[in-house]
Amino acid sequence: MKNRRMIIPALLAIVLVLGLILPASVVGASATVQLPDDYATTHSVVDNPSPASTMALNTVSVGQGQATPMVAAGYYHTVGLESDGTVVAVGDNYYEQCNVGNWTGITQVAAGSQSTVGLKTDSTVVAVGENDFGQCDVGSWTGITKVAVGGYHTVGLKADGTAVAVGLNNTKQCDVGGWTGIIQITAGTYHTVGLKADGTVVAVGTDIYGETDVGGWKDIVQVAGGSYYTVGLKADGTVVAVGDNDYGQCDVGGWTDIVQLAAGWSYTVGLKSDGTVVAVGENEFEQCDVGGWMDIIQVATGGWHTVGLKSDGTVVIVGYNYHGQCDVGGWMDITKVAAGGYHTAGLKNDGTVVAVGYNYYGQCNVGGWTGINQTAAGWRHTVGLKNDGTVVAVGYNDQGQRNVGNWMDISQVAAGGWHTVGLKNDGTVVAVGDNYYGQCNVGGWTDIIQTAAGFGHTVGLKNDGTVVAVGDSEHRQCGVGGWTDITKVSAGSGHTVGLKNDGTVVAVGWNDLGQCDVGNWTDIIQVAAGGWHTVGLKSDGTVVTVGDIHFGQCDVGSWTDITQVATGEIHTVGLKNDGTVVAAGIEIELAKWNLGVVKYTLTVSSTSGGSVTTPDEGVSTYNAGMVVRLVAKPEKGYRFVNWTGDVDNIANVNAATTLITLHGDYAITANFEEKPPINWILIGGIIAAVVVAAGLVIFFVRRRRAAQTKRQGRRRAARGKRR
Repeated sequence: MKNRRMIIPALLAIVLVLGLILPASVVGASATVQLPDDYATTHSVVDNPSPASTMALNTVSVGQGQATPMVAAGYYHTVGLESDGTVVAVGDNYYEQCNVGNWTGITQVAAGSQSTVGLKTDSTVVAVGENDFGQCDVGSWTGITKVAVGGYHTVGLKADGTAVAVGLNNTKQCDVGGWTGIIQITAGTYHTVGLKADGTVVAVGTDIYGETDVGGWKDIVQVAGGSYYTVGLKADGTVVAVGDNDYGQCDVGGWTDIVQLAAGWSYTVGLKSDGTVVAVGENEFEQCDVGGWMDIIQVATGGWHTVGLKSDGTVVIVGYNYHGQCDVGGWMDITKVAAGGYHTAGLKNDGTVVAVGYNYYGQCNVGGWTGINQTAAGWRHTVGLKNDGTVVAVGYNDQGQRNVGNWMDISQVAAGGWHTVGLKNDGTVVAVGDNYYGQCNVGGWTDIIQTAAGFGHTVGLKNDGTVVAVGDSEHRQCGVGGWTDITKVSAGSGHTVGLKNDGTVVAVGWNDLGQCDVGNWTDIIQVAAGGWHTVGLKSDGTVVTVGDIHFGQCDVGSWTDITQVATGEIHTVGLKNDGTVVAAGIEIELAKWNLGVVKYTLTVSSTSGGSVTTPDEGVSTYNAGMVVRLVAKPEKGYRFVNWTGDVDNIANVNAATTLITLHGDYAITANFEEKPPINWILIGGIIAAVVVAAGLVIFFVRRRRAAQTKRQGRRRAARGKRR
């Protein structure tokens, strides 16, 4: 209590001094700042860029009657929004996630693991694909401005900054009902992230690896959600990340000048302001091989593939399913072709071999082979039969499928999913590799004249025209016991095809996509069975196909002068009679895409007291959807206030360094104001008040101590008298 009584006078002294100083200081600090008529100190941030993928999706809006072209990627499919508001899609269509051909009036597309979502001009939403968890139940949504799709859930951002979500909610990834002030959403496999107008971030869902630990993030202008991690783009072009980092997908600390992010299953992609692209993380399927990309205006990531939209409206792609297996245009002097999972091999007339496509396991490393007379391509390995009856192999060998070094007297080879089969001169058969289904149990076969290897089964054609088979028969692909008069056999992933001596064809096995519907084929001279499609070569050199069409593997209608066909998992190769090669597949299909080119102008100006250094002030032209960094610098004695004008697509109008996404012709102004002068009277008064207060405190403390000393002396004197 005594200490309090001493401090109170000191505080009163401070108040007294400030009361005398402040009125004069306020008058001395007054100044007049001229601002434009439409100037405002605060703005609502409406839009900002965001990545497109099953894990992270891109935001677009309609600009002056045109849609902003964009790409989106799911686990195994790719979606493109064209400038007229229609949508195209290629890739896996098992759940009909590519059935978007009748969509119109679309302003944004998003792709989940096995689903596709479209935002319409009237702010409603459409969806196709897997719906096991209700992730496509968006028919009742209205007032939506953005959509995002995670592994098995769909999220919608409403115009009022709130969010809705449907689908799998096992980790509470759909619990977004309480969110407000949200300007962008993104969805990971099992988590959902929202960017708020103030540059902070919220997240719900699984937090196994800390992927929702974004509470401390600030100055964020875009977020992207991967499988079990989250990345955030800061206004200055740097990137932050949290969550799983087993593959280095969060190693983005050194990135600079980034304008857009995309997050895949275990890898991260960044688009730089100069149109180049960087990537880190898992690269087993070459999904990070984007070093040579240029003129990119948007990137999207699927599960394991990366898509880039170029400024001319065309699309580039790398990763799973997209390995260059169709890049056979320059091949010449080829005598035989073979197609594997995602690679293609060609035997030249001089006995050497060329190969293109997926090469992670070295399955295309055939450059040193010589004296080869036949090749076979498996899922991840390539086999070559030499003129002397020995065999060579390259590629994956985890199951021993390449252990053919001691084989002799071989007359034909076949390569399956994870096994290799060799036909000997005496009609017997040998096999190595995976034998989980018994696909290598061919030791008792005799009188065989041709073999074929599927993903998990092996087929043998006997010299009497009958057929034998061993291995996986879940779909009855080994049900060939009744076949007769067969001249050639071929084995796909889950089906078996036989060519009869009358030119007709029979097939058994998996037929979910019609790959066995060959009953009406005639005049066929060779057959080939792929992953989910079947190809037949006719005697006139043309080609027919049945089965899955969504990877473009059946687009062979224009082929002529073909002498041999080969089928991979999702592509088809044809050898022409002049020794050149043609191919059909998803890469050929994507090469046809042109989503359109829409251009918009950005007019930049500034008030007195500063300037815009990036981009230059004046009028610039950009592709629709392009993300442009804005940098405003004040002059000495001034400070940046905000951006005004067409600011709905500026990430943060109150930040001198920020981003703008072009969805229309925009005019913006950077506003500056004079800094208040340093008020020396106020500062001096405060210092004086502090000094006075300190002096008073010292005075009262000394006075108290003196009083205490005096009292103690009196007590000692009193005690002495009593003695």
